[in-house]
Amino acid sequence: MCGIAGFWQGASGVAVDPVITWMCDRINHRGPDDTGCWIDQSSGLALGHTRLSILDLSPAGNQPMLSACKRHILAFNGEIYNHLALRAQLQAEEKAPVWRGHSDTETLLACFAAWGIERTLQATVGMFAIALWDKQKQVLTLARDRMGEKPLYWGWCDDVLLFGSELKALKAHPVFNAEIDRNALTLLLRHCYIPAPYSIYQGIQKLMPGCFVQIRLQGNVARSKDAQPEAYWQLNHAVEQGLANPFTGSPEAAVDLVESRLSDSIGEQMLSDVPLGAFLSGGVDSSTIVALMQAQSERPVRTFTIGFEQGGYNEATHAKAVAEHLGTEHTELYVRPEDALAVIPKLSGMYCEPFSDSSQIPTFLVSQMARQHVTVALSGDGGDELFGGYNRYIAARKVWGPVQRLPAFTRRAAASLLRSVSPATWDKLFDCARPVLPARLQLSIPGEKARKLADVLALSDGHAFYRQLTSHWTDPARVVIGATEPESLLTTPSAWPETDCLEHAMMAMDAKTYMADDILTKVDRAAMATSLETRVPMLDHRVVELAWRMPLDLKIRDGQGKWLLRQVLYKHVPREMIERPKMGFGIPLDSWLRGPLREWAEALLDESRLRSEGFFHPEPIRTMWAEHLSGKQNWQYHLWSVLMFQAWWEAQQDSNK
Repeated sequence: MCGIAGFWQGASGVAVDPVITWMCDRINHRGPDDTGCWIDQSSGLALGHTRLSILDLSPAGNQPMLSACKRHILAFNGEIYNHLALRAQLQAEEKAPVWRGHSDTETLLACFAAWGIERTLQATVGMFAIALWDKQKQVLTLARDRMGEKPLYWGWCDDVLLFGSELKALKAHPVFNAEIDRNALTLLLRHCYIPAPYSIYQGIQKLMPGCFVQIRLQGNVARSKDAQPEAYWQLNHAVEQGLANPFTGSPEAAVDLVESRLSDSIGEQMLSDVPLGAFLSGGVDSSTIVALMQAQSERPVRTFTIGFEQGGYNEATHAKAVAEHLGTEHTELYVRPEDALAVIPKLSGMYCEPFSDSSQIPTFLVSQMARQHVTVALSGDGGDELFGGYNRYIAARKVWGPVQRLPAFTRRAAASLLRSVSPATWDKLFDCARPVLPARLQLSIPGEKARKLADVLALSDGHAFYRQLTSHWTDPARVVIGATEPESLLTTPSAWPETDCLEHAMMAMDAKTYMADDILTKVDRAAMATSLETRVPMLDHRVVELAWRMPLDLKIRDGQGKWLLRQVLYKHVPREMIERPKMGFGIPLDSWLRGPLREWAEALLDESRLRSEGFFHPEPIRTMWAEHLSGKQNWQYHLWSVLMFQAWWEAQQDSNK
């Protein structure tokens, strides 16, 4: 895990040497062990790298690295898990150089020299962001891993190409002058993150997962600016191929196959020259990863979890039970509210663009704790999207199925009735009726669910149903001044794969959007802020492709998701340790905003401040804030998106002083 940065400015006359150093300094937290730069003053190209040493701790693994043939220069962030197999293949083809060390960087360079760009990218198993300079062709290639584990920003400011792992690096270049993209800001309010290819800045974009872009850095600058990304791997293709060639064996055979494939991925990702461990929440995904790690480890695996005193947010006791059963070397930390609150001022510096998934706070805290003991931690992310774990997949069958069969007039009338009663009143009504209601109607937060059901009743199709479920502000353009909400993958029909059911369509789009731009972004920035490398075995593309061959009834059964993963886990951990309601990795944000965070939030949401800064119309935000404080509505996620932008913007202004 490292950071990369670079730029091309042609014969501009601006000194290259100090600038690339400044860019690397901004992302030193991603790689504190070494910093390297490669500069071609004549062409105005510079590559920078900050290294977190994981494989080959010697100087032979330092970057940017020159290929044995002297043609290619590589700056690379990530890990290539099958690099030993790639070396063997190069040896078999008699295309291997004389190896200088045993780093995966050197392997990758040799593959690029022998096989070219596309074949090499398709041959890799790993997570990465890559900048490769071909001196002979004068072509710069930027590439990103298939599922989007590692970030890569790129774009033009005037006639200078900038790229790097985080926006902090791009902003260190003197020509950086990008303005806030108000249209992208609407997407933050809708989703709590800014989806690729957008960024918070105009003209700067995220390279999409599974893509590479080649930029010829000579001659006409305008022609260079026309370079467009190409896909070397597409999730849509994996989805459609998997559904077209479904697994037809027995459920037991399916369980064995998933366990075998996932064990292989975990085994490769346990390769490290530094201490390694795993996050363990006690849920299905992380427990499965840890169980399969321990099954192939001769010593106890290091596991880490954090707990909260507030019961509804605490899974530490479950994690401890799983750890004791598996025999791991377990470390837990119970976090006080003041510990979590102390993280909030750091978020605007930790995330290089506004990001408002509030589980960023516990993710940072568990990463910070783990880094005291290990340099690499495996994570269970990906299980929900691949094996049907989110409650919204259940809702697609239970809610949308019956709703879509109702006449449009009936749906509109029912929606009006539900909206005529406030959520607080619904809560009171259900409290009064609770003693006589059957178990299936014993709802938590009935007022919130009534409001969401009213919204669902007004929808036209399954795609709209999914977008509604994944939206917070449903009309963010009315909140952001001078903005139009842009098209995204969710609103582009051609971006959706052809699937056999709505549940599978939702799972695929979650993997392409929510997982890549929220979950993986959250984990990358939180962990890298502590110089911890995270690895996600379920996102090995071979596991992904296998998961899409599995029929839906092997993923969701009897109203419960992740059936296949559960069966794998139950081979190692008793069922009763795992079977409990799904609990998110969250914090009591709603009550904190009414309590210890109230003064901080009030300052950021001050009406005169909102007007003077000019990004938001104050009225809807102030109304929402008043309703939240009074307890009339729980607007925690809507408000947190605004607050995270406000705090981020304040930090940007302070850094410019």
